[in-house]
Amino acid sequence: MKIVRADPDGTALRVAIVVARFNEVITAALLDGAVQALAHAGVADDDVTVVWVPGAFEIAAVARRLALADTDAIVCLGAVIRGETAHFDLVANEAARGIADVTRTTGVPCIFEVLATDDLAQAQARAGGAHGNKGWEAALAAIEMALVLRALPEPVAR
Repeated sequence: MKIVRADPDGTALRVAIVVARFNEVITAALLDGAVQALAHAGVADDDVTVVWVPGAFEIAAVARRLALADTDAIVCLGAVIRGETAHFDLVANEAARGIADVTRTTGVPCIFEVLATDDLAQAQARAGGAHGNKGWEAALAAIEMALVLRALPEPVAR
């Protein structure tokens, strides 16, 4: 039996973070957590690229561009807080679909950490509050996925 598992050692990994400006009070806290986690895991400052985009919907386009460049993993950070219209559902669903498509089509792990919460308090709880910092968790997941994919055999054309 072969078991593939990776410890969060980010030495020599190139990691990008795409972060939405919309709800920046939340996304900036997620970004801080992600950057701290990458440093904690050994990713050099020069190997981290942070790209700000207007909102969660725009994350996927930039993640795709970065995935096609020289990037080992991408952390996608945003916050969509429910309002009075269906806009919340549209943005959250399409952000998830777009980010997942980037991973599927490029093979570069794009970690989805776009908070979709009912209110600001729930978002704050996940951006350094009672539920920890989901940006930190996403950064460690990005490292782990990059290393797991490296450890697996290359795909074979079928």
